[in-house]
Amino acid sequence: MENRIVAENMAQLFKRAAEQYGDLPAFATRIEELQWEPVSFREMYNRGLNLATGLIELGVEANEHVGLFGDNRFEWILTDCGIQLCGAADVPRGRDITDTELVYIINHAEIKIAFAETRQLAERILSLKPELPTLKTIILHEEADLYDDNLLHISTVESTGKNLRADGDRRAEQRMEAINPDDLFTLIYTSGTTGKPKGVMLSHANIMSQMKVIPIELSCTDRVLSILPVWHIFERVFEVYTISCGVCTYYTSIRTLGDDLKNVEPTFMGSAPRLWESLHHRILKKVKESHPMRQLLFHTAYFLSKQYKSSLYFLFDKRLKIERQSMLKRILLSPFYALRWVVVTPFYGFFNVAVLEPVRLSAGGSLKATVSGGGALPNEIDRFFNFIGIPVLEGYGMTETSPVIAVRTDRELVIGTVGPVVADTDVRIVDIESGKTLFPDENHPENGRGLRGEIHVKGPQVMQGYYKEKELTEKTIQNGWLNTGDLGMITFNNCLKILGRTKSTIVLLSGENLEPEPIEMRLTQSPLIEHCMIVGQDKKHIGALIVPDLDGLRGKGIEVANLNDAVVNNEAKKLIRAEIKKTISLYNGFKRHELIQDFTLLPENFRNGVELTSLYKMKRHIIQDKYADEIESMFKHESTGVK
Repeated sequence: MENRIVAENMAQLFKRAAEQYGDLPAFATRIEELQWEPVSFREMYNRGLNLATGLIELGVEANEHVGLFGDNRFEWILTDCGIQLCGAADVPRGRDITDTELVYIINHAEIKIAFAETRQLAERILSLKPELPTLKTIILHEEADLYDDNLLHISTVESTGKNLRADGDRRAEQRMEAINPDDLFTLIYTSGTTGKPKGVMLSHANIMSQMKVIPIELSCTDRVLSILPVWHIFERVFEVYTISCGVCTYYTSIRTLGDDLKNVEPTFMGSAPRLWESLHHRILKKVKESHPMRQLLFHTAYFLSKQYKSSLYFLFDKRLKIERQSMLKRILLSPFYALRWVVVTPFYGFFNVAVLEPVRLSAGGSLKATVSGGGALPNEIDRFFNFIGIPVLEGYGMTETSPVIAVRTDRELVIGTVGPVVADTDVRIVDIESGKTLFPDENHPENGRGLRGEIHVKGPQVMQGYYKEKELTEKTIQNGWLNTGDLGMITFNNCLKILGRTKSTIVLLSGENLEPEPIEMRLTQSPLIEHCMIVGQDKKHIGALIVPDLDGLRGKGIEVANLNDAVVNNEAKKLIRAEIKKTISLYNGFKRHELIQDFTLLPENFRNGVELTSLYKMKRHIIQDKYADEIESMFKHESTGVK
């Protein structure tokens, strides 16, 4: 905690970081493999002042909304710095934004000046100009020949500000002094899974509250790799956190991630479940393709690691507890786990170094921790990486809470949970039907631990509200409590466990309720299934929309060139039908009404920014609308099971 800079607003944080960390590298851009171009904290702050002055000269007012459309690169964070230093608020979004979303966000936020990362994106915005009455100027990040009077390059604005400051212009400093903690820091439009984008208003006080409670210790010697969308609050809060800790952030991409993990050897990174699912698949595929002796060595190492870690989890009381456990049972079992730990340790030590260490190097040999967020981490993936010694922690939050609500740490690592609630934050579990508070409840023998309900949050990170959406804000936040729309419980380890979404709950014609996420998560762990979505609201049974995994099908000897081939291939259908029936079964713990009665193979993958959000959550309403005919055909006649 003592290494962190604590400030009242983002502008103050940039200034204090420049003063405290000076010439230490703050951000680094990849030039080529093993070659990075760093920018120091002092240089970033000075350039931010120049950009802020240039923006003021362009007419940006205090508290004005400035568009920031682009993905991870140094110019993004420089722009953010300039906007904050001139007392304005940014409205960020990735470059995969659709034309419809661009028009809606720019008009709804009344944006006059917008930054665009690429020439292509700038041209798209220019082509929409007749529909954007408030927009006056577009500022480009990448180098390009400019041909429009409404188009500027960031270097031009920065240069203008630099010259003005050389002549004594100090308007940026005056704006900084006038910033209040409750002023808007950012206006983030969530892509969401339902409905139109909602503008989440986060203040400087919201984001600064996170700097005090994030339970990850970093210092100037750490290295952070940035891979998640920087405009999303999950990645962004970590980038702000690295500034407060004096850590250098390296900008990578999916294309170069493998090399950068090995070359940068990050000590920390924010991540999404999809990244670890992909890495898990690659590791197992590589093992399967290796010599039988190497396969035996890996499986032996994993078995020993599982026994070793499971023993420690029991002895240090880190196993998931959703029910109260008998103290007598724990006392009786403790000698067994202690003995197993003693017996396994020498063998584990050898195999850990000889077999598992090379596997860990694939994720960067120096990784102290990574926090996975933006979606649920499958339990199997969670266990796999923590067992082999790659500390994948899991966090929970939402844009509306800046975002952190709970996060696991190495000291409080309970697999199957998102860890304890962070400091200065209150969480209550509320019965969906009655509205009664289930946790905390002094009248309950266990204070409400183990009871399932809707998660409500109260704390300094809770948003100011939805922009221009008073009724929605009042519905979402009541008496300071924000309704997350998520189902959860507090375990007997005092950790938060997420159980699904209330809004995605499917109610069958029989009145039975079910949560689709656990079923979808289980199916997408199959090598034959890339994506799936469970459907069946108001139907007699549930069905599934399935995007097949072509590599998985080919691995089973089925020749398919593309998804269209898979859709019409009877052998592929037969194989996936058997996989669904085997996976989602009573034997595997699913209830009878959770069994999938029919499915449809889809000819197109789910795409980021279209059917998926930037963090790979399904936009259920988009998928349902797109495949309405396919869904309807599944329920035309009653089925008795996946045949």
